[in-house]
Amino acid sequence: MIVLVTGGARSGKSAIAEGRALGFGPRAVYIATAQAFDSEMEARIATHQARRGAEWVTHQEPLDLCGALMATDGLPRLIDCLTLWLTNLMLGERDWRSEGERLVETLRAQAAPVVLVTNEVGLGIVPDNRLAREFRDAAGLLNQWVAAAADEVILAVAGLPMKVK
Repeated sequence: MIVLVTGGARSGKSAIAEGRALGFGPRAVYIATAQAFDSEMEARIATHQARRGAEWVTHQEPLDLCGALMATDGLPRLIDCLTLWLTNLMLGERDWRSEGERLVETLRAQAAPVVLVTNEVGLGIVPDNRLAREFRDAAGLLNQWVAAAADEVILAVAGLPMKVK
């Protein structure tokens, strides 16, 4: 089972995805892609960690999502989030297209459920710089690939889940 939860900033995506992942069983693995490069990001990560209880096992992985999925198969997993993972790949000058294609293949091979969080970045204005436009386009494509493979797609709006697929 693959579930993709998407939405805008502060739409409630993570809380919805956490509830969905724990709906598969009493324990789950939280695969975190964020990296704390400054105090603001440290605070965001701490807020997410404080919300989670003892039923979560955290697995930090900013780049190798496929390896993290293979290493944690057996319990439901939550990947939070694809857009930070994509940022890590792009800033690291890695081939995000091949990594994204490999991720979709890996997702399809999992025995235990995977819930993924991603940001919907295509609803705003066209960014004014090349890197931001490349990121927006890459995020849109990656989201489409994962959504096509997903059994369920949920759009988070004002903290409410709207089933898309």
